[in-house]
Amino acid sequence: MPKVHKYTLGQKIDNLLVETIEAIATASFLYKAEKLPYIKRAIQKMDTLKVFLLILWEAKSIDNKKYLALSIKLEGVGKMLGGWLGQITKQNSPDKKV
Repeated sequence: MPKVHKYTLGQKIDNLLVETIEAIATASFLYKAEKLPYIKRAIQKMDTLKVFLLILWEAKSIDNKKYLALSIKLEGVGKMLGGWLGQITKQNSPDKKV
């Protein structure tokens, strides 16, 4: 990665990745009712991370091969987080059986 982006977007991407991991780790140790805000935060951080990665690729700071490899992994994590969010949302919703 060129120096011009290494200490700007590159550092921001690193920070977002760490913040995402922190949110996921925190959510994994909480009770089901308390997990939702941390999962949502992790999803938000992942989405922002994807945008910054796209900006790096558009600026030709990372090549296609690296961008594709990272995007595929981030997409997989995003799907897992979305599934987790859906599961927690269902578990926390009140029963509609009356």
